Formats: sequence, C-alpha cells, structure tokens
Amino acid sequence: MRTLWMIGGLLLAWPLWAQETYTFRIAAVKYGGGGDWYQAVTPLPNLLRYVREHTNIDVAPQADVVELSSDRLFTYPFLFLSGHGNIVLTDEEARRLRRYLENGGFLYIDDDYGLDRYIRREMKKVFPEQEFVELPFNHPIYHVHFEFPNGLPKIHEHDGKPPQGFGLFHNGQLVVFYTYETNISDGWESPSVHGDPPEKREAALQMGTNILVYALTRLKPPT
Repeated sequence: MRTLWMIGGLLLAWPLWAQETYTFRIAAVKYGGGGDWYQAVTPLPNLLRYVREHTNIDVAPQADVVELSSDRLFTYPFLFLSGHGNIVLTDEEARRLRRYLENGGFLYIDDDYGLDRYIRREMKKVFPEQEFVELPFNHPIYHVHFEFPNGLPKIHEHDGKPPQGFGLFHNGQLVVFYTYETNISDGWESPSVHGDPPEKREAALQMGTNILVYALTRLKPPT
C-alpha cells in the first residue's frame, strides 16, 4: 500500500511503512563505472541527525541506497551522489534521472576529489543542452537556514583552490547542486575519520543542512 505526496511537483509514491514515522526519506545513489559510490553512505546519518536537531524537517535518521534504474527512485525527494573516481550512466539511467529532476526531484553531488571530469561528462548525458553554472553568493541555498555570505565553506584542501558551487536548472529552478574543491560531505563524517577540527565539521553540517532544507522546501516558480 502506498501514500501519494506532492513535493515540489514530484509525485511521490511512498510506501506506507515509510510514512508511519517520517515525512521524508533520502537516498545515496549507487552508480556504475567502478567509482566508490559507497563514499556517500557513511556520512549521511550524521548530517540527518544534525538536520533533525536544528530544523523542524521530519527526515528519517538513516538514508537508503538507490540505483537510478530502480522503481524506488521516484519515492525520494532528495538524492546524494559522491565519490573519488569514475561514474558511468547508461542511456536509460540518464533518461530516468532527467525525468526525476524535471518532475521535482533534487540531486546533490559532492566531489570527493577525483570525480569532477567524470561527473561533468555524465551529467551531459542527462542535460546535453546545459553547462554547470556557478551559483552567486546571494543564491538562497547559502542563506536558507544558516548564513554563508561568502558561499561554500572550505572543508578539505584538495588542490588548494577556492570552493565552488555549481548548478543545473529546469524551468529556472535549481535541480542539481554540485560542490567542488571543498568536500562538504567529508566534514559530515565522525571526527575520528578525517580529524577535522570542530569548526570545520560544524560548517560542513550547517552547509549540508542548507542544501537539504533548500531541496525539501523549495517551490516551483509560477508558470
């Protein structure tokens, strides 16, 4: 038995068991190509705990894992994808991801160092008519809950370049947010994993909260 929810234009067919306790569930994307997609899984519980403690969003404290070919794809309003290396989307996966995004879903991508050239190539399969656009610092994603007047916080050094946040849009609405040269999600990990100082972890968790809040509370612009 399923319950239908309309979130930002995405008709979600939620299993009844998922609705008994939590309004939202999110998922990490399992992808092909040999890259370490599972890097996206372990930091999510820490972020979700933080979101539950600092907002009124009723999100499940554990994330699921979903493949783009799965029928469950359209049950999640928010997807997270990360890794260090190669990613390959089949033509069918690219079509399904585009359909998901055009109907209200949201994808957050975090470069874990080494993902950049592969994710740019694969997202061209999804939106061949688009290029990633760097978001200005006044974009709502940097201000929706916590204030980041200078854009993304720098969590990990990588190549020592300034952090950048890029977007892909549908009908003027941000549907893909891609963070580069910062590794926000590594800052969600437990302190023992990377040894990040408390202020770095706090900044990463706050930025992650902004991303999730933005994705789950945005409204489609009038047509």
